[in-house]
This record gives sequence, structure tokens and C-alpha cells, in this order.
Amino acid sequence: MGTYTFRLPDIGEGIAEAEIVAWHVKIGDRIEEDARLADVMTDKATVELESPVSGTVIELAGAAGDRLAIGSALVVLEVEGGEEPQALQAISPTFALQPKLEPAKTERIAAHVPLTETSSKVLASPAVRARASSLGIDLSKVAASANGRIGHAELDAFLITRSAKQETTERPFEQVSGGSETIKVIGLRRRIAEAMSASKRHIPHFSYVEECDVTRLEELRGELNSQRGDRPKITVLPLLIRAICMALPDYPMINARFDDAAGEVTRYSAVHLGVATQTEAGLIVPVVQDAQALTIWQLAYEIARLSAAARDGSAKPTELTGSTLTLTSLGPLGGVATTPVINRPEVAIIGPNRIIDRAVFVPDGQGGERLEKRKLMNISISCDHRVVDGWDAANFVQAIKKLVEAPLGLLA
Repeated sequence: MGTYTFRLPDIGEGIAEAEIVAWHVKIGDRIEEDARLADVMTDKATVELESPVSGTVIELAGAAGDRLAIGSALVVLEVEGGEEPQALQAISPTFALQPKLEPAKTERIAAHVPLTETSSKVLASPAVRARASSLGIDLSKVAASANGRIGHAELDAFLITRSAKQETTERPFEQVSGGSETIKVIGLRRRIAEAMSASKRHIPHFSYVEECDVTRLEELRGELNSQRGDRPKITVLPLLIRAICMALPDYPMINARFDDAAGEVTRYSAVHLGVATQTEAGLIVPVVQDAQALTIWQLAYEIARLSAAARDGSAKPTELTGSTLTLTSLGPLGGVATTPVINRPEVAIIGPNRIIDRAVFVPDGQGGERLEKRKLMNISISCDHRVVDGWDAANFVQAIKKLVEAPLGLLA
């Protein structure tokens, strides 16, 4: 008998370490070739690792939640034979993520890669197929690019969104008096925790909340939906996004990103709006590209499409990155007011709250006032005080307020 050491493979893009998310084996287990060993997570994706040999598990490196350096021993197997099978060791899987390229450059490279076609009509290069096979991915379930091909970028998007769908495997907790439990924060939840901690650590947040009368906005929404035909139903979000985009040109400091290392702020004329989407494992933020150029109906379609893609794992990398401003909403659970955490390196995040009916004094047309039931909604904004002053944030929200309270202007 001999031993075989399976080492944590290079997952590409300069990744130096990976986190063990879940073990699928334990010491003493007899496993066959291609059996799942563990799930590991990097900043880019969650990857399933499989054994290239059959054997018995005699050593595991770490527990779920531990981080290991690339190349370090992950699993040691007892295998038949007198020495470690070097030939098999050489084919331990290596996964390289596609570097980010400009769209035109990506197309030029793709044009020179020989393609093969399977019986299911999936177009992919041999390298992509080999990587998909090593990851245990069925290419027929991966969303292709606009030209019908599946490349490394499409595989990356599938891995990222699939990781959000997978139920996080947690280490058994220790029962203590009083029925408490201790749960280790790992996987996607750890990534969210790290991102939120970095945002609060680096960004001096401040929040501002304003009350808006959305009675007429709701009436307009009802009229639009009554005429929508087979178009997607309009929620408050497309109308609010339209108002945000119309107000932003006068407040360019809101639609910006701050580079801490360089000490530079980049302002954007295009509005690439991130829409925080709740999934089973946590928040994912797909991006509505060039939101300022879309109609209300187009915004409704994009929000519905991207939210569905984030939840079912079909979103592409370009649909999950590059936001310049984020909108976060809990819908009917929105509460009275929120103080959302900024999606770093952006400098602002907007949070509409729940619409409620309330008695309000309104002009009666004769110089007096009368009580009337109106629909009210608070709009919250959190800003980076290094970039945005309170005066600017308040005036920006007031500009949104004027647009949503006189909503016909949103159709212009």
C-alpha cells in the first residue's frame, strides 16, 4: 500500500488561498475515483474538488471555514501500490479563471479558439469543456454568451451564482446551557460579512431619510399595469430608478466610486445601477447597465430578468459587476426607515421603504386644509462623507421627491 497526497490546486488569477466550505468525506471513508472531496471558495467562485484516484481517506487538512494556501496538502489517501502514483498526481485538477478582457478583445480571442459541438448543440472550446468536466458542470445548464458560445467567463458566472444557491454546510455546533448554539461563519456568508466589515471600516457613513407622498405615483403605476399586456408588471422600483436617473446629472458626486489606495474619485455619466437581490444564501447585486437610457418598461424587464438570473445561477459576470450606485429594497417588509451599508467602492446606496396609508393635511382649494388618506413612503440614502456632503445628499433626495410626487414627468 502507498499514499497519495491531493494538494489544493491553483484556482487562477493570483489566488493565494482558498476557504474550505464543506467536506464530503471523513477519515476512514473509502472513496472511488471522481468522488467529491470538498467544496472550496475563493473571492471569485465556489469550486467542487474531486479525487483523481480511488483510496481510503487517512488525513484531512482543516475543518470547514479554514483557509489553506494554494499547493498545500488537502487530503491524504491510502492507495494500492508501493509508492505515490506520480502520473496521477500530475493530473490533479487546475482551474484557471478567465481574466477580465474588454468585450472586443474577448470576441477576437474567441474567434481563434477551435470549437466543438456536442449532441446537445453546446458550443465550447476543448479547454472550456475540460474545465467544466473537472468541475462537474453540465454545459447544457450554463447560459451561453450572445454569440451562442460558452467560454470561461460564462463558467465563472455559473460558479458565482451557483455558490449563492447552494446551502451553506455548517460545522456541527456545540450545545450549551440555555439552548444556545455556535455556528461558524463560512462560505458566501463570510464573504458578505467581510465586504460589509470593510465598507464600515473604510467608509464614514451618514444617512438621510425623507418622506414622500407617492399617492399619485401609485395611481400612475396602476394605470400603466392595466395597459401592460404581456409586458412585465411594474413595481415601484422602475419608477424610482427613473427618478434617480433624472436627478443624478445635477448631483454627479452621488454616481461615483472612490479608490482608497489612489485617493481618487471617479464620477460616471452612465448609471450602472446595482439592484440588491435576496437569494437563499444571501444578497447578490446584479447590475442594470445604462439605466439612464432605459424606459420604465425596459427597466421593469431588466429588473425581473436579472433578479431571476441571480437566483437560478444564469447571470453572467458582466451582469454582476461594475455598478456605480446601488438600490436596495425589502419591498413590503421595507420598514419605516433604513440605513443601508454602502456597496464599496461606490459612495452611495438608496433604500426605498414600505408604502403606508396615513392621514395627511392637504390643501382644500379654498385656502384651508382637510384631512385625507395618502400613501407615504420614506426614501433612505447612505453616503460616503469623504465624497458626499450632507447638503448634496439632502438636495438629491429632495429632487427625487419632487419627481415621484409629480410622476407624469417620469414618462417624458
